[in-house]
Amino acid sequence: MTITVRFAPSPTGYIHIGNTRIALFNWLFALKNNGQFILRFDDTDTIRSKTEYAEATIADLDWLGIKPVRIEYQSKRIANYDAAAARLKASGLLYPCYETAEELERKRKLRLARRLPPIYGRDALKLTDADRAKLEAEGRRPHWRFLLPNFKDDPFSIARTEVHWDDLVRARETVDLSSLSDPVLVREDGTYLYTFTSVVDDIDMEISHIIRGNDHITNSGVQISIIEALGAKVPELGHINLLTTASGEGISKRTGALSIGSLRRDGYEPMAVASLAVLIGTSENVTAVSSMDALAAIFDPAATSKSASKFDPADLDALNRSLIHAMPFADAKERLEALGIKGDRAEDFWLAVRGNLSRVSDAASWWKIIKDGPATDEQLAEEDREFVGAAFDLLPPEPWNRDTWKQWTDAVKAQSGRKGKPLFMPLRVALTGLTSGPELADLLPLLGREGTLARRP
Repeated sequence: MTITVRFAPSPTGYIHIGNTRIALFNWLFALKNNGQFILRFDDTDTIRSKTEYAEATIADLDWLGIKPVRIEYQSKRIANYDAAAARLKASGLLYPCYETAEELERKRKLRLARRLPPIYGRDALKLTDADRAKLEAEGRRPHWRFLLPNFKDDPFSIARTEVHWDDLVRARETVDLSSLSDPVLVREDGTYLYTFTSVVDDIDMEISHIIRGNDHITNSGVQISIIEALGAKVPELGHINLLTTASGEGISKRTGALSIGSLRRDGYEPMAVASLAVLIGTSENVTAVSSMDALAAIFDPAATSKSASKFDPADLDALNRSLIHAMPFADAKERLEALGIKGDRAEDFWLAVRGNLSRVSDAASWWKIIKDGPATDEQLAEEDREFVGAAFDLLPPEPWNRDTWKQWTDAVKAQSGRKGKPLFMPLRVALTGLTSGPELADLLPLLGREGTLARRP
């Protein structure tokens, strides 16, 4: 059996880190098991679904390194849902209901007053053909509910009916169908709800494993019942904990908070985002993993906590630095060229400065220092100007390499008697205009003797 997973976002906004965590878990599961990953857009809400959001989702997933084997759109699969609904109607498992929202609320309150569970009482099953014809003549259009299998012979005598599955994340799970209302699968306008379309697609696309948020646990009991009613095999299920913001609030597409696009624009590395999104809230240490293959190797859905985890972008900074500090020039080359950093010295420059960067884009400021002169952040103290001027007289002849810095400072130390910070700091300020940065032993060969002398105060 080929392991097949899916990520099924609705294109009603830009995907955020919470959505993306679901995508990453599915992608890594497929990667780990030599399976395939399907991207499936739940775009049946024609008013809120936007092509731009779908395109942005595809781009964001590609940036992260998630490569779907195919992309599907539910809006193009209506005929499949019509056929499945017709089958359930023919078997009596999808039945028409005519109550308005106000009427349903009154019935719910009456049940609560009688100390009964506030679930739908299946009154629509008592309607005769004549009753239904009369309601429709009055202008009412039915919504359609799925008859849950939570009774033996009489649908009005509901009995405890447990649905069990061995969850990939949470171990044994149980949902009691007697505590649930028959779910609405078709709205009055004939459109389908996600509960139904998702089941039909999972069957048609032969989804073998479903990994999603733990807010779908109860929903899983319903969907298992629909899958079985359609005569299909139930996929393996896994429900992972949800992510919240650093302050504990839920993450929503409506606010745009923690969208993948915003993290990308902020200069974070895709593997920093993926590492934190996947490893937070698991028994694994949260470290910067350099590739999806490496992340898949340590990925284990069962290691996920059952409680929600906080995603703090501040935690990304350390992971981002770790990845950049170890990043080979070949991996950075294209982005460096986009910053104008190119030529014979580009690789030596990258190896010299990467250990001081938080973002790849930060390299541009150091390239400017090398090419155009010191930054203006710091100025030499007056008492250091004469010392630095004398030090420049002791610059060794070319060719220069990494040992040149030591040769020069040894000579300066012998002549001036200075050592430690009083010796090194004035020279750093004169060369870079900053009090911290990459090793000057690495920067000096990039400046060259002529470029260094040009910085003489």
